[in-house]
Amino acid sequence: MRKKTYLKILELQAELTEQHLNEVRSIYKEMRGYKHDFHNHLQTLRGQVEAGEYSRALAYIDELDAKLEGIDTMLKTGNVSVDAILSGKLSKAKQAGIAVTAKANIPDTLTLTDVEISIVLGNLLDNAIEACEAAAGEKFIRLFLVQKGSMLYFSMLNSAAKKQKKYGTLFLSKKEGLHGFGLIRAESIIAKHGGWLKCNSEEGAFTTEFLVPAIWPDDISCI
Repeated sequence: MRKKTYLKILELQAELTEQHLNEVRSIYKEMRGYKHDFHNHLQTLRGQVEAGEYSRALAYIDELDAKLEGIDTMLKTGNVSVDAILSGKLSKAKQAGIAVTAKANIPDTLTLTDVEISIVLGNLLDNAIEACEAAAGEKFIRLFLVQKGSMLYFSMLNSAAKKQKKYGTLFLSKKEGLHGFGLIRAESIIAKHGGWLKCNSEEGAFTTEFLVPAIWPDDISCI
């Protein structure tokens, strides 16, 4: 039974890694395409301005600005792995019509490995996106991730539908199959490093918090 569970966890990790990579590749593909077209946009604007069609040029700029806002989703947190996972997930959220507010500033090296931080953040954001899609009215995700002293602190508020039932200390995803392991796996990883994960469900909203050591104990004296 333990072997079967372990194999399912490995399968989940492989599935999440591939999914996250595809999401990040999609962002970079859009950005490369926009850069490639930039020269053509400048030529078009130059022609409109030289022809005195200023209103048309302004409308063109407004259209470009709207498109740029849609792909300018790369966060710079200070940690390359976290940049990738957050940018991929938040881009997915924005494409789903979810209003995103994110503030993150953390060190490049953490006690959690790249795979662990990817699993934790990936699952929490997947659950938030899923909850937003099921919510009526405003759909939003508000995320905060910083280092406080020697600890890494994460909090997230997202829109949701009805209040969910709690199972032990967690709320399980409604998705079937491997996805049901997501939140449990995230809590397990954080607990392994001496931290805690807390979730709370209310009518129309869901909150998630975790606190985990950001640096190794031997490095604390260096702060």
